[in-house]
Amino acid sequence: MTRPPAPLPPARAERWLSRILPSHLTDALVGDLTETFAELVKERGLAAARRWYWREALRATVAFAFHDRSAPVRSGDSLLVSVLSDLRFGARLLLRRPGFAVLATVTLAIGIGATTAIFSVIQPILLASLPYPHADRIVTLWEGVDQTQRGNVGYATWYDIARDSHSFEASAVYKWWQAVITGDGPPERLSGARVSRDYFKVLGFEPALGRAFLPEDDVNNGARVTILSDGLWRSHFGGDPSIVGRQVRFNGVSYTVIGVMPAGFEDLLRPTAQLWAPMQYDLTLPWACRTCHHLRAVGRLKPGVSLGQAGAELSALSAGLVRAHPTEYAQAGHWLIPLREVITGGVRPLLLAILGAVALVLLIACANVMNLLLARGAQREGEFAMRTALGASRGRVVRQLLTESLALAAAGGILGVMVAGVGVKALLALTPAGLPRTGAIGIHAGTLLFAVALTTLVAVAFGLVPALNASRGGLHQSIKRNTRRAGGSHLVRASLVIAEVALALILLVGTGLLLQSVRRLLAVSPGFDPDHLMTLQIQVTGPRYDADSVTRGFYDHALLAARTVPGVTAAALTSQMPLTTDYDQAGVHLENHPRANPEEDPSAHRYAVSAGYLATMKIPLLRGRDLDEHDVAGAPPVVLINDAFARRVWPGEDPIGQRIRIGDATSGPWWTIIGVVGNVRQVTLAADEPDGVYLPEAQWPWADGDVSLVVRTRGDPAALSDAIRRAVWSVDKDQPIVRLATMNQLLQASAAQRRFALVVFEAFAMVALILAAAGVYGVLAGVVTERRREIGVRSALGASRGDIIGMILGQGLSLTGVGVAVGIGCALAFTRLIAGLLFGISESDLSTYLGVITVLAAVALLACLVPAWRAARVDPAMTLRME
Repeated sequence: MTRPPAPLPPARAERWLSRILPSHLTDALVGDLTETFAELVKERGLAAARRWYWREALRATVAFAFHDRSAPVRSGDSLLVSVLSDLRFGARLLLRRPGFAVLATVTLAIGIGATTAIFSVIQPILLASLPYPHADRIVTLWEGVDQTQRGNVGYATWYDIARDSHSFEASAVYKWWQAVITGDGPPERLSGARVSRDYFKVLGFEPALGRAFLPEDDVNNGARVTILSDGLWRSHFGGDPSIVGRQVRFNGVSYTVIGVMPAGFEDLLRPTAQLWAPMQYDLTLPWACRTCHHLRAVGRLKPGVSLGQAGAELSALSAGLVRAHPTEYAQAGHWLIPLREVITGGVRPLLLAILGAVALVLLIACANVMNLLLARGAQREGEFAMRTALGASRGRVVRQLLTESLALAAAGGILGVMVAGVGVKALLALTPAGLPRTGAIGIHAGTLLFAVALTTLVAVAFGLVPALNASRGGLHQSIKRNTRRAGGSHLVRASLVIAEVALALILLVGTGLLLQSVRRLLAVSPGFDPDHLMTLQIQVTGPRYDADSVTRGFYDHALLAARTVPGVTAAALTSQMPLTTDYDQAGVHLENHPRANPEEDPSAHRYAVSAGYLATMKIPLLRGRDLDEHDVAGAPPVVLINDAFARRVWPGEDPIGQRIRIGDATSGPWWTIIGVVGNVRQVTLAADEPDGVYLPEAQWPWADGDVSLVVRTRGDPAALSDAIRRAVWSVDKDQPIVRLATMNQLLQASAAQRRFALVVFEAFAMVALILAAAGVYGVLAGVVTERRREIGVRSALGASRGDIIGMILGQGLSLTGVGVAVGIGCALAFTRLIAGLLFGISESDLSTYLGVITVLAAVALLACLVPAWRAARVDPAMTLRME
């Protein structure tokens, strides 16, 4: 027999209503609800009756909060009732002054939205833990090039350290891998990585489907297996769960898929990697040597092992390696660096500078809103005095104003989140290449929580000063004051304007310095003529290109095909293209200056080029002769060096005729230097010209797996991109073409990080300038209102319009001048944050400061003109009559 439901309302709802509503309303409401509840239990059942009861209780609470009460609140009613009353009263006042409400809300939305957008970028990169279990235990291993520079490691070095170290739970090495997949459309090159067997163990992840690499997978000539990323699995294989065990073809070779990584997996070591394959090295391979620095190493420390303990052990192991192999190490040792530092180190200065800039914008927005609230509080002095006279305490008045500030901040916060959503999309569109964890950037729960916290903090920060200021006066002081005066808040408002001007100057100075830096950077000569130059990278894949002669034949035919395209004036090939991610350095060993330790010999960028490369790029030949068609395989090996290398290695000497070895110090041919060429910026425009050697591609012992084709055109090179692509594919349609771009586009991309900072600073500086001008205008408008009687008297006593305008302008410009003086000192400190982004300009560049001061003064003058003109038009007779 079932028990009949009790015909009583839920007790929790009764307690809730008794805390929210006044006691006389609670008694009546609960009685009505109880009667209906009992009837509904019989008709519809207990569950339906309870839903109805809670819905009606909520309606009653909302009605009480937003409509007038029929009876006064009793002294025993809760604090929440009073707060709801304050909110309702404040909302009515704001609706009566929509202009003030909209201006304050929009100003706050800009500050909160910009800060939230920047936080959404910084949080996953600098603040959040890396997306790996116990990520603080993951470290990277580097070989010291010298005491300040770190470099990659050789396989044999990593092998010995991994075998003998007791600090690591697991360690691995990895390198870049480019896999080409062909199908019905054009060939597509995928980004991948070759890794040793414990790579995923170090990162703390296992495949979602299938398995990870096993020891038997990572052996020389082992089975060809691969693990796919979740994105590649879904985009190219339709998310088919039966993919594990299937054969797929990459680079014309069959691979067995043994696993698929989880959807949330991020490979921060190779951010663009779409697939992974085992490295399959052993110590017998010539490229697994100690001096073959083409691998990167990573390890996971054992629980309880600190970075210092692991570093001490590594130092001991490194010293042993140097003693055992003195000619294969440069005596600089080995370093352990936390993975977080490696991932975020390159972008940390940029993001911190932007965070500082957005903080300034938020402060200016808060100061502006505080000024608005001070002015509004002055206008409500009579109201607050009357409240005090009727028994309201000072705390009660302060709470009323803080509640109104919280309502404004809430509206600004809601609109700010919308602004942040737009801002995040804009930031992602402008994000420079190399910014880590871009996939984690967005408006998430953590971002919304930050926005709520920021809104609350801002509400208290900008609402407290106006609230305390407005609650000071009493009825007697208010009656003595002229109701049309702005009250006693002028000093506070003037101080806020000074702060706004100072903060705006800081942002403008930062923007000016970045603008000058970008201009000077792009004015740097790259060492060649970038105009009318098209570049693209081609590579060979598949078993038919295992022979170097076949590879070189494809490159030669592709070069000839490109030269026949109408509009092409010259074309050439190079193993690495300046101002790209190409990086190929080799040791250079001198015949006439041998060293006991070849690892201490200089190194240089190696360019394997075709005949005509210098002429195509317009790199100047300073002395000697150029490479030509006679420098082929079998001919005496010849090489060109750049001027920087010649000056550093042979200062005051003529290097032509000297002989060098490139790569291995003990074997290989001696290359005779036949010429010296101009310096080229290889890595970035901001870096010094690196040493470089140019040798005939046909004379290098091995054919490069990919090369860059450089084409000079008569007209716009972008217009010929499709024709050049078709020309290369006419030789072999299955070979991928990537990185198709004009050289001017590569030049622009090399300054992308500075441009990103410049665009953000420009936007913030413009907002800051507008808000500062609005602050100056607001204060002077209040001054004109406050001093209306004084201005009328001055006019009646003979002051001209020019005198009145000069008085108001002088007051506004004096505030601006004080703000500029304060801002200059602060700007000198702030610009240290962006020192790493500056190029060719000092942090205290005088011309930038003078230009910013001029702009700020001009904007402030415009902001002063309207209040000054209004003051000049005051009618003295009407003013005195009103008094």
